[in-house]
Amino acid sequence: MRVGLLGLGRIGAFHAATLAAHPLVDELVVADPVRSSPYGEPGDPFDADAVVIATPTSTHAELILKACELGVPVFCEKPAAGTVTETLKVLEAAEGHRVQIGFQRRFDAGYRAAAAALRAGELGELHRVHLVTADPAPPPASYLPLSGGIFRDCHVHDFDILRWVTDREVVSVHALGANRGAAFFAEAGDVDTSAALLTLDDGTLATLQGSRYNGAGYDVRMELAGTRRTQAVGLGPRAPLRGTEGLPEPDDPWPDFVTRFEQAYRDEIDVFLSGGPSPCTIADALEALYVAEAADLSLRERRTVEVAEVRR
Repeated sequence: MRVGLLGLGRIGAFHAATLAAHPLVDELVVADPVRSSPYGEPGDPFDADAVVIATPTSTHAELILKACELGVPVFCEKPAAGTVTETLKVLEAAEGHRVQIGFQRRFDAGYRAAAAALRAGELGELHRVHLVTADPAPPPASYLPLSGGIFRDCHVHDFDILRWVTDREVVSVHALGANRGAAFFAEAGDVDTSAALLTLDDGTLATLQGSRYNGAGYDVRMELAGTRRTQAVGLGPRAPLRGTEGLPEPDDPWPDFVTRFEQAYRDEIDVFLSGGPSPCTIADALEALYVAEAADLSLRERRTVEVAEVRR
């Protein structure tokens, strides 16, 4: 098939290499106003059998809608749009079209194994969940005003995987944040350190921690504690942790999210190109965004926020 790719930034460049090597792709057309790629040729990315969008967030809604108008299946990196209002418009306009949103953790072997164990009853009754997402270094200061804040930009992945693994919805959030590093976070109205308590619709409690300054490496984990067993994701040999009881510090900790989820990124593209129902829809992206909106509101108003408050 002929595939169009928009955006050749860090994740776009990775997708370009994946697409160029994929057995289902005969021709790759790339489009980026600034960057070039050794994979694919410049051209109209919408003159294709499928489109992959890896451009800045502010362009996602417009590009998804253009692909749908042309009847071209589309894969788009998260989010589907920058705001709830825009996402609702895209959801309505894209009804009946195949759109897959890029929440790659759903394709990671560790998270898939945890979900399978929970659903098979191996953990017993789930009582609590803990999530961690910690970046080794902060993003550029210029990125922050466009990011939507740490809960929309970073922790939306945690909110999506929490929903997907537990098959439950978040009903309330109490979020906190702090600035422990550069002044540009506060200047952008953001925080560099985050924590939250989330309540699921069956009463299960989930805790969340995050940081933009995890100097040991990229740290992403999930812990599911049930009445029979506790199962953790992300405690492999490259997890940037040192245990006082013998867990050795890794020689090569995960440096970034692309490296950590390299295979998951490949697998989500493979599923997209293979056709079939979307495994991560615009509606899924909207639900994760609602939780992020509730977390951001909770942070700013210093109170527990029901997710129903931010629904439109």
